[in-house]
Amino acid sequence: MSEEYIAEVIESSTTEFVAQTRKLHGSPPFGAFVKAGTSPASLAMIYNISTGSADLNRRPIAYGKTEDELRKEQPQIFELLRTEIRAKIVGYADDHGVQQLLPSQPPRLHSFVFICTPEEVQAFTRQFDYFRTLLGVGGTLSDELLIAAIQQTCGCQPESSHRCLIRAGKELSRLLRDDYDRLESILRRMRP
Repeated sequence: MSEEYIAEVIESSTTEFVAQTRKLHGSPPFGAFVKAGTSPASLAMIYNISTGSADLNRRPIAYGKTEDELRKEQPQIFELLRTEIRAKIVGYADDHGVQQLLPSQPPRLHSFVFICTPEEVQAFTRQFDYFRTLLGVGGTLSDELLIAAIQQTCGCQPESSHRCLIRAGKELSRLLRDDYDRLESILRRMRP
């Protein structure tokens, strides 16, 4: 395999998936574009990262020690922890290119999850149709995810960041024309 996977799908639906990372605390950042599965590969954005016990009936407890101290004194503790990511599916890639639509099938369980390359993000984010999907996430989380998407989109497009931000702002104003306060809050926090 030419690229190393970062996680493995452990729950899957047509709109999102949950994946356990290969390494504890080994998740890409909030809002990162990732892909899972094959033919078609689901393209998604990470919207939640959590670390906890691998055993659902046991919670980690506080020891009053630093992580380094715990790793030296009780390294077995870290074998009982896992990091999971939740990702919202915003499109898919197949032999015909990328689509800003939900795939016909969710990624299969135990599919590997990879970070999208800058070229893949650039190809996917040329249009802003996926903004509507992100707006459907609900609450302030969708606003934060939109801001992360815009920052990544404008960071990888060949046009200037300023011009990309203007295009994104126009699309948001069209989608949020009935919610001025929300639109203003998002626009105020966007930056290249």
